[in-house]
Amino acid sequence: MTQVANQRVADHGTEHPVGELERGISGLLGLAPYAIDPAERQQALLLLLKSELDYACQNSAAFHNYVRHWPVRLADAHAIADLPYLPVSAFKANPPLSLIPAAQIKRTLTSSSTSGQVPSRVVLDAATSRRMTKGVLTIIRDFIGSARRPYLVIDTKENLGRQSELGARGAAIQALGSFATEIVPCLDSAPGGNSTLDLEKLLAFANQWKDASVLVYGFTYVIWTQLVQPLKRRGIKLNIADVQILHSGGWKRLEQQSVTKDVFNREVADVFGCAPNRIIDYYGMVENVGVVYPDCEHGCKHVPAFADVIIRDPLTLAPAKPSRPGIVQVCSALPTSFPGFLLLTDDMGEVVGYDGCACGRRGTYFRFLRRVPKVETRGCGNLETMRHQGANGRL
Repeated sequence: MTQVANQRVADHGTEHPVGELERGISGLLGLAPYAIDPAERQQALLLLLKSELDYACQNSAAFHNYVRHWPVRLADAHAIADLPYLPVSAFKANPPLSLIPAAQIKRTLTSSSTSGQVPSRVVLDAATSRRMTKGVLTIIRDFIGSARRPYLVIDTKENLGRQSELGARGAAIQALGSFATEIVPCLDSAPGGNSTLDLEKLLAFANQWKDASVLVYGFTYVIWTQLVQPLKRRGIKLNIADVQILHSGGWKRLEQQSVTKDVFNREVADVFGCAPNRIIDYYGMVENVGVVYPDCEHGCKHVPAFADVIIRDPLTLAPAKPSRPGIVQVCSALPTSFPGFLLLTDDMGEVVGYDGCACGRRGTYFRFLRRVPKVETRGCGNLETMRHQGANGRL
C-alpha cells in the first residue's frame, strides 16, 4: 500500500507517463480488496484519481475544459468527493467518449436500452480490458473463493457468445468462467428472441452434481421467470445444497410484480434446496466497467480497494450522511481508455457505514435502493461488442 499511497501526483498539466499510472492502478488491484484501512485507502485512491484526471485532461481538450471549470481545482481537492464527476448520461454520446486514438480501441461495450432510448457506450483498449477482467475476478473471488466447480448458467448457449460478439449476458457469464470446471447453459432459444427451460438438461446437471459444490449465474429476471416459476409450477426441486447463486440486473421488472429481494431469495433457495444466504445479488453497470458490488451475508454492498462509492443529496449534491438516501456516485481507478473515473449514476442508495461491517470486510458499505424517480430505464447491462477500425470518438 505504501508504494501506491506515496506515488507522485503532479500539478495539473504536468505529464503523467502511462507507465506510472499503470503501476499505481496495479498497486491497488494487487491488494486484498476489503482488508485496507479506510483512511489509507482513501488517500491512495485520491492521489491516483487526481493523476488519472490529469492524464485525461492531457488527452482530451473537451474534458480539460470541463475540469478547468469545476469549482475545485485538482490540486486543491482534499477528498474524492471534491473531484469532478460526469453524469452517466454523458456516455450516450456517439461516437463514444474516448481518451485514446481510434486505432487503440479494441472493443465498445454498449448498454441495453428500451425502444427509442439511446444506449451508453464505453470504449476499451487492451490495458483497460485486462484490468476490467482482473477487477471483477478479484471481487468475486473474495465472496465465493477461488475453487473451480461445475457452473450452471441460467441462459442459452448463444448468450455465452464468442469474443467478437460478446453481449451483456455473455460478458457476465464469461467473467465467472475462471471458476468453472465445465459450463452448462440450461435454456434453449425460442422464436422471437425468447427462451425456454431445458428441463432434461437441468435435471441431469442437478442429479450429477447434487453432492458437489456448484456455481450458478443468471440475470435476476431470467432466473425468476425462466427457472423459478416453471419449476414451482411443476413442484420440482433441484436439491443442490452446496451452491453459490450469483445474479444481477432486472430488479425493476420484478418489483413491478411485487417480488422483493426477500421473496426472490426465499423462492430461489426453495427451488435449489439451499440456504437463502447462498444467493448473492450484485450491482454493476457498463459505465463502471470492472467493478461490481455483491451483497455480503448481511445484505450490504462493499467497495473494493480500487473503487469508491459516494451517496449525494438529491437536492444539493453534497455527500449525504450515512443512512440518508441519495444519488449513487461510483468511482474507479481501472479505466484509462475513457473518462469513467467518477460518475454520477441514475440510481439511489444509502451508505450504511464506512468501516466495521459484521461480515469483516473493511471500508465503505452501502445498499442499493431504487432508480432515481422519473429517470429512463437504463437496462441491466446488455452489452454489445463491436470491433473498431474507423471513427475516432475522442472527446
